[in-house]
Amino acid sequence: GFGKTLEQNYQLMHRLSDIVGLFPDNPLLVGVSRKSMIYKLLDISPEEALNGTTVLHALALQAGARILRVHDVRAAVEAVKIMGQLKN
Repeated sequence: GFGKTLEQNYQLMHRLSDIVGLFPDNPLLVGVSRKSMIYKLLDISPEEALNGTTVLHALALQAGARILRVHDVRAAVEAVKIMGQLKN
């Protein structure tokens, strides 16, 4: 969103760990919940974008994101818990 193309949004996700590395002392917030980059790619409605959102949340956490802006709290908490277990 905010003036980026679908491809640019996915490039940012792909390079997220690089961005985290540039600012190691600052927690990165990622806000992809129900974004157009999910529902446009999957040709679904925003209300149907939970699976895609959860995938991107997991990838963001894996890349080093420390804060997620979410719509679906339970799904996000579950993703954080699972990703945290994988880091142990």
